[in-house]
Amino acid sequence: MLAIVFTDFERELFTRIGQCADTLNYPCFIMGGFVRDKLLHRQTKDMDIMVVGSGVHFAETLKDKEFPNGHLSVYRNFGTALIKEEGLEIEFVGARKESYRSNSRKPIVEEGSMEDDLSRRDFTINAMGICLNQDRFGELVDLFEGQKDLQDQIIRTPLEPALTFSDDPLRMLRAIRFATRLGFQIEENTWKGICESAERINIISQERITDELNKIILCGKPSRGFELLDQCGLLQHIFPEFVALKGAEYVDGKGHKDNFTHTLQVLDNICLASNDLWLRWAAILHDIAKPATKRFDKKTGWTFHGHEVVGARMVPKIFGRMKLPLDEKMRFVKKLVFLHLRPISLTKDNITDSAVRRLLFEAGEDIDYLMKLCESDITSKNRQKVIRYLENFELVKQRMKEVEEKDHLRNWQPPVSGELIMKTFKINPGPIVGRIKDDIREQILDGKIPNTYEAALALMHKLAEAEGISLR
Repeated sequence: MLAIVFTDFERELFTRIGQCADTLNYPCFIMGGFVRDKLLHRQTKDMDIMVVGSGVHFAETLKDKEFPNGHLSVYRNFGTALIKEEGLEIEFVGARKESYRSNSRKPIVEEGSMEDDLSRRDFTINAMGICLNQDRFGELVDLFEGQKDLQDQIIRTPLEPALTFSDDPLRMLRAIRFATRLGFQIEENTWKGICESAERINIISQERITDELNKIILCGKPSRGFELLDQCGLLQHIFPEFVALKGAEYVDGKGHKDNFTHTLQVLDNICLASNDLWLRWAAILHDIAKPATKRFDKKTGWTFHGHEVVGARMVPKIFGRMKLPLDEKMRFVKKLVFLHLRPISLTKDNITDSAVRRLLFEAGEDIDYLMKLCESDITSKNRQKVIRYLENFELVKQRMKEVEEKDHLRNWQPPVSGELIMKTFKINPGPIVGRIKDDIREQILDGKIPNTYEAALALMHKLAEAEGISLR
């Protein structure tokens, strides 16, 4: 048997909640993820309290009695409530049963018994409760052998998988997320149910799908989650561009690597370097345009010319469809996809200050993230080749440090602005202003003039004269 050990804070909190439940004559339990993680001796976050009765009425009573300074949010349509106080969040719900119509995303919710509530939950490892009433305090309620499945490291549905997944198809993604996060196996019938029900994921809102996908991406080794998503058919429905990366094609004995497998290796590599979700998305999307740019040349073999440019264009479309943020996070991913080949190209040629300046200018404050992505992009099985690339990257980083200390190009803008050009020569916005500004920037990046205001100002006057403009 797995042991449950409450902290002093938890015991005191749950005792107070249980005493309030006793005064209302409500059977009361802490449920789901809290119980699972306690049994696994993992850090617990969720606190979901279920009562056999009105969850809203119980939360209102408890708030007045035990949390007078707390904030209560009530969601009467769903029969739930939330109490927040000093960083503590506790959700309350009455025992219920719910289901989805075949073509609906909204559940039908009805009051139910303790057994109804446990059976409607997604997996046996989440279908356990700990009683908080005084006479049964700390007693584990486990009607579906969830504790045994935890010990056996199995993901299994309490009821028939077809029924569980039909009621809420998002549970298919949750099964894969738990298998990925915990390193568990999905039980055979449960896996079969996922494979047979995969198409039903299309009734779920994109926001909920993306939330689960992000949780898979944030796991320690997300490649396992993507492999499971692909094997059961879910990935084709939720991320077809990623499925298109699969396969290695050969012509005249010349082949290219399987970009699906390669991308998953890059993703796992980046996870060793960073927990940043958006850097992980950059790893996922860095080669996303290879299927669209794949060409075969009899002399050179397979090429993917311009895949970084096409891939960068695809990022906003994919983010938009997946309801991911279209703000600086998307722009960060787009920038890294566009630039991911640049540091690699610097390892193959003699590194010039001009090339380093341009990279520092374009990457800005994200240069360190870009270098992590590039290092993770080395997936060769040739150990000596990997070592050589990594050593070259260290040389690139050293050169970047030297140029940065000299030229200060992170988040740099040319010393002469378009506003200054227009004000100096009393001209309106137009192509001439853009040409002068761009030429100044390019000459600084090429090292033809120093990165100083004086040098840029002198060049501005020279360029303006060449354009036929003089001071007025």
